[in-house]
Parts: sequence; C-alpha cells; structure tokens
Amino acid sequence: MPTAYHTTSGPGYLLKGWALMWERDLRLFVLIPLAVNLVLFGGAFYVLYIQLEQLFAWLEQAMPDYLQWLSYILWPLAVLTIVVLFSLTFTSIANMLAAPFNGLLAERVEQKLTGVAQNDSGWLGLIRDTPRMLGREWRKLAYYVPRAIGCLLLFLVPAFGQTLAPVIWFAFSAWMMTIQYCDYPFDNHKIDFRLMRRALAEKRQLTWGFGASVTLCSSLPFVNLLVMPLAVCGATALWVDHYPQLRTGPVSR
Repeated sequence: MPTAYHTTSGPGYLLKGWALMWERDLRLFVLIPLAVNLVLFGGAFYVLYIQLEQLFAWLEQAMPDYLQWLSYILWPLAVLTIVVLFSLTFTSIANMLAAPFNGLLAERVEQKLTGVAQNDSGWLGLIRDTPRMLGREWRKLAYYVPRAIGCLLLFLVPAFGQTLAPVIWFAFSAWMMTIQYCDYPFDNHKIDFRLMRRALAEKRQLTWGFGASVTLCSSLPFVNLLVMPLAVCGATALWVDHYPQLRTGPVSR
C-alpha cells in the first residue's frame, strides 16, 4: 500500500522528504548519495585545511609578536568561509556524481508512495542508464551557467543592480533547485527537459516554494550534507501528487 503523507506547500514537501528518507526500505538508497556528499566535502575540506594550516604557519612567523592574537580570530573566520564556499561550490559536483543514485532513490520513493511496482532491471539498469543521466546533468548545467552569469553581472551595476541582484539571485537559485531535484522523477519517466520546465512553471508558487526551501537549507553548513537525499525524496513526492497525468506507468529502464 502507498505510504500516506499529506502537504499542500512547497516547504511542506521538504518536510515530507525528511519523513520519507528515514523509512527503513529507503535507507540504502539515501545513504549512497549521502556518502557521495560526505566523501567529496570531507576530502576537499581536508585538503584545503592543510593548505590553510601552512598559510597560517607562515603568517605567524611573519607577524610581529604583538599581532599574534589575530590568529585566534582569523582561524575561525577562514574555516567558516571555506565551509560556506563548499556549500555553494561542491553541491553541483556532488549532484553530477550522485545523479544515477538519485534517480534510483526517486524511483524507489515513487514506488513507495504509489504502491506501483517498478518494472526495472535494478542495478544493471542503473549502470545502463548512467550515461543518459549524466547527459541530463550536463543539460541542467548548460541551462544554469549562462543565466547564472547574467544574474551575477547585475552585482556590478551600481545602486539599482546591486539592490535587485540579491533578490534575483535567490529567486533564480530557488528555481534551479526545483529543476535540479524534480528532474529525477521526470527523467525516470523519460520526460523531455523543456516539457519538465514548462510543467514546473505551471505550478510556480508550489515549485518555487519547494526550491526556496532547498536553497535555504543548501546554504547552511553541515545541513547541506543532508539536502541531496532530502530534496530528492521531497521532489518525488511533489511529482507523485501534482503530475499524475505525466506518469506513463512503471519505470522501465
């Protein structure tokens, strides 16, 4: 039988994803993308931390004794800066590497919510579909980059541009988070990328609310490590509830 969860808002679907990701039969599929995040963030953070340690060792030698106390302030600021930058930079890399597993997680969440068994070939099907899924990630990246550059250029416009730029950047980031995570259930059913964007835009208040919630969580250090499986689960629940006309039956890999 389908698992019963009820919500009517974008942020509500993120909470719905939180409830789903701890379900016993979904834990394996949640742990794999979570492990990808942990390995990427942990490894990259360790490398940069070593470099930072060497930099501060040089600064302590170069600074006069009466300024040595500054290291107690600069160290926490430097570490916090690295964590925040990682929150923004490595998310896209982690999404690309974990795309096949996110697609599989979306498939299992849909099966749980609908009660319809998926006619797929399991892990072999996942391997076979990996090139297509990675191609879809490149498609999202190609959609994102030129628009992101346009938004960032607004920060260079004095007064008017700098006032609007943060608002526009947040709105665009929320839209991209919606596309990023809702794409997994759409792609599982082989729905064209442009058709997916149009379908999401038709329910803009709902989908933007979901994306805005994901964006806020993605900007929080350490919380962002859980965002990937959490958002996949929430986006799949949103897909099941609001796009039944696009579901053509069981996923066939």
